[in-house]
Amino acid sequence: MKPDRRSVLTGGASALLLPSLLAAASRAGEEAGHGEALFVSSARRGDGSYCVVIVSASGRIVRELALNDRGHDVAVSPDGALAVTFARRPGTFAVAFDTRGARSAIVFETPPARHFFGHGVFSADGRLLYATENDFEQDGRGVLGVYDVASGFRRIGELPSHGLGPHDLLLLGDGRTICVANGGIETHPDAGRAELNLDTMRPSLVFLDSVTGDLVAEHVLPGALNCLSIRHLCADGSGKVWFGGQWQEAVASSPVLIGSAGRDSAIALVEGGEALGAGLKGYVGSVSASSDGRIVAASAPKAGAVVFIDPATGRVIGRKSLRDVCGIAPASVTEMALSSGDGVLTIGPPPSSDATHSEVPGLAFDNHLRRLRG
Repeated sequence: MKPDRRSVLTGGASALLLPSLLAAASRAGEEAGHGEALFVSSARRGDGSYCVVIVSASGRIVRELALNDRGHDVAVSPDGALAVTFARRPGTFAVAFDTRGARSAIVFETPPARHFFGHGVFSADGRLLYATENDFEQDGRGVLGVYDVASGFRRIGELPSHGLGPHDLLLLGDGRTICVANGGIETHPDAGRAELNLDTMRPSLVFLDSVTGDLVAEHVLPGALNCLSIRHLCADGSGKVWFGGQWQEAVASSPVLIGSAGRDSAIALVEGGEALGAGLKGYVGSVSASSDGRIVAASAPKAGAVVFIDPATGRVIGRKSLRDVCGIAPASVTEMALSSGDGVLTIGPPPSSDATHSEVPGLAFDNHLRRLRG
């Protein structure tokens, strides 16, 4: 029998952490060498079970933690020592772990009447963790749960997301302002993953004060684009925020899915017409900027494609094909890493097709990839 939302954590942290496997993987990681780039991602094993893995640039699993249900994105602390994987909506668990394997994992949950949307971000000093959540007993009001790291990720409060369906979030360079992608979709765990308000969606990009929760700026998509759910975020070298969206109507009618905005500048979609709408199957799964912020990449797993954009001009400068590609992360100053649901990890200079390919047998990477070092 499939467990309900709350029972996935029955048995506590020990059910989510395999100490012997973690120790063995840690030894393998030590043998991998210290100079290789490392990445972290939630994943699915070949037998259908779930885990979160640290993988090297050559495709070697360095560390692995078992999960009782599907994880989504991973937040990494500023010093890279801690990582937290969040349950996929409408899950209620998160797992924090030492990326070096020195300490046991910590499992924590949302309070009643809340669930995670799968994303989080640490404060600039690493003392707090902010996570996007759904207050589903208050008409799907979006909130950011605030968790204290030092006290074992105890939830100490929440901030309003100033919208519905907050998905991804991003701490800006000032160390205080958080940008939130409010997807605009009302959901309720009793309805699974069903969207309940497509006719009245109001997607928005919100900038808020992470200390007070005050609204700093809000950019709302115009009425004709109300079904373009804003989902994923990154910032370029100038601090401008880039987003990828998911179209909630027929794919053939999809507008451009990629755009940008700033605190004082309205949303502007990239020029690209059908190629960046229906050509991406109406769905962007992840966005990331290169280490120097000079290239922005957006993945479209349903289309098996990644597009690369010059943020200075807003123009597409390249495209790469890879089946079921979704995860994107900077790999070095000159390279970006891509991961797929087929367990493929590709690393190369964007937007060149010159790249190294590694396959991790028996593993399917989930939607997001984060760099730990390299």
